Amino acid sequence: MTNDIETLLTALYVKIDDELAGPRRLGRPPVLTDSELVCLALAQSLLGFTSETHWLRYAGKHLTGMFPYFPQQSGYNQRLRSALGLVKRVIRMLAKSSDFWLDDCWIVDSTPVPCGMSRQTVKRSDLAGWAGYGYCASHSRFYWGLKLYLVCTPSGMPILWVLADPKIGEREVLASMLEVEADMVTEHDGILLISDKGFAGRAFETLLEEHGITLLRSSRKDEKARYGEPMLKKVRQLIESVNDTLKGRLDLEDHGGRSCAGAIRVAQRILAMAAAMWHNNATKAPITRSLIAYDH
Repeated sequence: MTNDIETLLTALYVKIDDELAGPRRLGRPPVLTDSELVCLALAQSLLGFTSETHWLRYAGKHLTGMFPYFPQQSGYNQRLRSALGLVKRVIRMLAKSSDFWLDDCWIVDSTPVPCGMSRQTVKRSDLAGWAGYGYCASHSRFYWGLKLYLVCTPSGMPILWVLADPKIGEREVLASMLEVEADMVTEHDGILLISDKGFAGRAFETLLEEHGITLLRSSRKDEKARYGEPMLKKVRQLIESVNDTLKGRLDLEDHGGRSCAGAIRVAQRILAMAAAMWHNNATKAPITRSLIAYDH
């Protein structure tokens, strides 16, 4: 099996059709099936198209052999927005179908997802009341938008993810994620969770212990050096490289979402990374998070 975008799309289409195909719905079947829609959205992210109009124009010329039908921009946007739940299920399916799912070492971090650059945008945006102002210490900048919380394996395979208001505390967001996905967490025995200082707190660590999770983080200035702290510098580079893949290679900050339904644009980027890692793992590629074979 070769590593190229056509092989990846074919393998993903078969995977979705075999495992996630729902019951036959009444009425006329859609010309573009759900499996094809997800594959089309994946190809858009991998090939770096942030404009849906430009993407459909390109796909209509170069991908007609793989997709028998391309909707208009409005129809594609509507179908894509309604497919957020399906895309989440596909991401989880790909994680479970890879060797990375067996890894009981997880890394958690958050990264800003700006959604507007002007005061006028903030006032008019449909995200008002959901997004908020936050501060990115890594780049020393304020922004208006959301925060992406990502729990992944050291290799970068997404396990849990959520978008939240930057004003909500990091521990509160992660606690909610673990509560919602409690059944999934119990599938893993003895999880080691690596985080930064932002997740420090005795009550929070007690909560993690109730879920069978051991927290490994760097110590604050008012604390003694914690166990395992010297190894965290190397691990920190792993999560930074995952964020760099999402922002540098998959244009996360250029998502263009302006409403709650626009979360699908973020999900597309996470899907692209998960699908590439799943296929690289299946084909025994030397670098599992490499997108080079699929971005052209």
